Amino acid sequence: MKDFDLEGIGMTSRRTRDRLVRRLREAGIADERVLDTIAAVPRHIFVDEALAHRAYEDSALPIGHGQTISQPYLVAAMTVAVINGAGDGGAPRQVLEIGTGSGYQTAILASLVERVYTVERIGGLLERARERLRALGIRNVRLKHGDGNLGWPEHAPFDAVMVTAGASHIPDAVMDQMDDGAHLVIPVGQGDVKELKRLRKSGDSWRQETLDHVRFVPLVRGIAR
Repeated sequence: MKDFDLEGIGMTSRRTRDRLVRRLREAGIADERVLDTIAAVPRHIFVDEALAHRAYEDSALPIGHGQTISQPYLVAAMTVAVINGAGDGGAPRQVLEIGTGSGYQTAILASLVERVYTVERIGGLLERARERLRALGIRNVRLKHGDGNLGWPEHAPFDAVMVTAGASHIPDAVMDQMDDGAHLVIPVGQGDVKELKRLRKSGDSWRQETLDHVRFVPLVRGIAR
């Protein structure tokens, strides 16, 4: 397994991470659990070494295969929406993540919930994410190379679902795999700018709210190497 510099120096140091956390707090992220986790997880190991010096900017960065590691503000905002979605102060126990990408959002979630099931359609990205999660000693994540539109039925029902790609509509299969009272955080809509929505399942009905307007790479069907 590749050796990663988890502590970082210079532009990847803990001091630089702390500056990012201050910016996120100033931007309105108030959940200290999430901020502490972002301070602790080394984002620089989830990007190519050539971009490591930019890892603690509040911006999305390319990770290959036409994909990006999400802007830290969106990672934080979506994490807050997921762990507080139940409305009772308790984090969900079992979360499905659709779109593993670099694995950074996965690592943040795994630090805050009991178990994460994550699905990625691009095999090369999935293997790199697996390597980084192992380097961090994260053991409460299961990864699958598959089509996120289909969810992961073998481990359903889920208490919460996070979709980290922009969807034109909410996949029916994913909604069917949610437990009663579960919630879904997803960027959805037509066009390049999506509505970041949180939906909560209650019996046969859904309550929804719009949290923000965001840009994400598109949610694509099928799998790829």
